[in-house]
Amino acid sequence: MHEPFVAFCNGSQDQPLRLMPTRRAWSRTELLAAGWLYCRLPFGRFHHRNPEVIRLAEAIGRTPSAVAMKLCNLASLDPAITSAGRSGLQGASAADRAIWQEMHSDWPAFALAAKEAAQALSYEAENDEQEPEAASDYTGHERSVTRAQRVGQSLFRDAVLTAYNARCCITGLAIPKLLVASHIVPWREAPGQRLNPANGLCLSSLHDRAFDIGLITIRADWTIAVSPTVEHAAGDFWYQAVAAYEGREISRPERFSPSLDFLARHRAEVFLQ
Repeated sequence: MHEPFVAFCNGSQDQPLRLMPTRRAWSRTELLAAGWLYCRLPFGRFHHRNPEVIRLAEAIGRTPSAVAMKLCNLASLDPAITSAGRSGLQGASAADRAIWQEMHSDWPAFALAAKEAAQALSYEAENDEQEPEAASDYTGHERSVTRAQRVGQSLFRDAVLTAYNARCCITGLAIPKLLVASHIVPWREAPGQRLNPANGLCLSSLHDRAFDIGLITIRADWTIAVSPTVEHAAGDFWYQAVAAYEGREISRPERFSPSLDFLARHRAEVFLQ
């Protein structure tokens, strides 16, 4: 008799993942921690040998295969992944769907809850940054707000850069220290969308600034538009670094696809015609 197994959700022909003979329901804390990892790990690395998967598995007392399958179940709920012909696994539970809905309905609350869940499990992702201590003269409320903002901003950056495989979607630059999780609708204009990865683009520092002040934008067909307000006399560097990308299509993310509504708003309210 053949042993039961499921293949990796990215279609790998590597060794199969073994199913556990008995199942223990996932707690909310465990699901939040899995959601935290889902946002920070590339789709192609959802497998049981990944050190991050192993680290979370050890923290929650499950097998790496079980964690990998849970990430794949979450992936099956992601339209950006399923629309690309990748289906993840088909065993998403009602609890998985609830966490997914919670994630997308309130990113700031999810970010803080997921971070607290990870800490409660003594789980820390490899690229988690230590939070600096708040100043001693802050009130308790100010400390809470500041910490929530730091946690949310960290998750937003990780989710956006991971979605684009840490490459500028315009130039392909792949040096993380020179990349920015750029907001499509400006931070000040959409408080409720500040941490939504669909309101983000992975851009180089230069292109982030150009996008922020309206010198470039993204059309509905995903091509780059360069503002005509900058004269050709701006020099060779401007042409080579920015203007030469006019009409080229951006590299699309593997998940958290940019909102077309947000891009339309950027074109209408920020881009310099």
